[in-house]
Amino acid sequence: MARPRLEVADIFRDHGSAWRKANAGHVSLAQLKVMSAIERCRTAALGGHVARCEDCSHTLIAYNSCRNRHCPKCQGAAAKEWLAERTAELLPVPYCHVVFTLPGPIADIAYQNKAVIYDILFKTSAQTMSTIAADPQHLGARIGIISVLHTWGSALTHHPHVHMIVPGGGISNDGKCWVACRPGFFLPVRVLSRLFRRLFLNKLLAAHEAGQLQFFSDHAKLANARAFAAYLAPLRKLEWVVYSKRPFGGPQAVLTYLSRYTHRVAISNSRLIAFNQNGVTFRWKDYKIKGRARYKTMTLATGEFIRRFLIHVLPRGFHRIRHYGLLARPSGADNIARARELLAAQKPPSHDADGATVEQPQTPTHPCPCCGGRMVIVEIFQRGCAPRAHPTAPPAAIRIDTS
Repeated sequence: MARPRLEVADIFRDHGSAWRKANAGHVSLAQLKVMSAIERCRTAALGGHVARCEDCSHTLIAYNSCRNRHCPKCQGAAAKEWLAERTAELLPVPYCHVVFTLPGPIADIAYQNKAVIYDILFKTSAQTMSTIAADPQHLGARIGIISVLHTWGSALTHHPHVHMIVPGGGISNDGKCWVACRPGFFLPVRVLSRLFRRLFLNKLLAAHEAGQLQFFSDHAKLANARAFAAYLAPLRKLEWVVYSKRPFGGPQAVLTYLSRYTHRVAISNSRLIAFNQNGVTFRWKDYKIKGRARYKTMTLATGEFIRRFLIHVLPRGFHRIRHYGLLARPSGADNIARARELLAAQKPPSHDADGATVEQPQTPTHPCPCCGGRMVIVEIFQRGCAPRAHPTAPPAAIRIDTS
């Protein structure tokens, strides 16, 4: 795949050092590691290999990727691997997409307490879905959930929300049958919203009482229990945003859909337009506007662009993709087998992200760009080293993007 004209890595390499010096003491170790990984990704700093065509001897040099989960260049391959593993879990039923979003005042304190509040967001949204689905007045069944955390808006602002992909039905509470949702409808969003609000605020207050939250700058006063309760009081009267799309197709559509959400980062390289003395220009979507007018461009000062990108770095070890209900480990496989039995369905064939049937996993190959022949590795070089001279390697062929 051709390399994008402009990458986040180019911005970090050009301006990262100066930005780190200007913000010394205000950048976390995790953010510094992400910057370093992206700057070094697919460069000689990480080593690589030399591949040569068996037919025409055309030679290419490929540098290793950083494999950091925040790197825009490394998510394509990771998404394909993850999707291949999820294929066996898909059921031959319609799937639904539900989004739970934190209101602005909660998002403000979430930035200072990422691990705690993001974890509450995951657990309360899943508990909300499972509770309402189990209610006989709604679905009366145990459901499965794949939850994916996104922390950004299209303009790179801090906007924490969870995307859920849910089978359109579940195993009845007595375990004897599969209960399908109504066509075009899953669960009532207003009921979901109000239960989500109550559960989240209760857990947030409990976390505050347990001393798990920290507050700085303008929010320092919230360390006081009364001040914190007063801060949350108006939120008990607001309608929290829960969005549910109409159910979409079966397993093939789900795989394609999941590939757009699971391994997405704050901004992809394809959205970048320009990087110059005026700053960084990129495409963004204004969701308050309908139609083509919602697609706009934005220019941020380079330092501000870097800051916005880095506020979405997750705490070390924090899982941004989680499974609940029927899909939760370790009983997920047994639950899926039971669901298939109830649906009288056979295990579906594997599908790749484009919906094409795959007979069996195969090692990805990259044919020769000149003649289409088989490329074989003729040299592996270590981190910080340069490959030996290869006469047939064109000067411009310094990398192969494999994502």
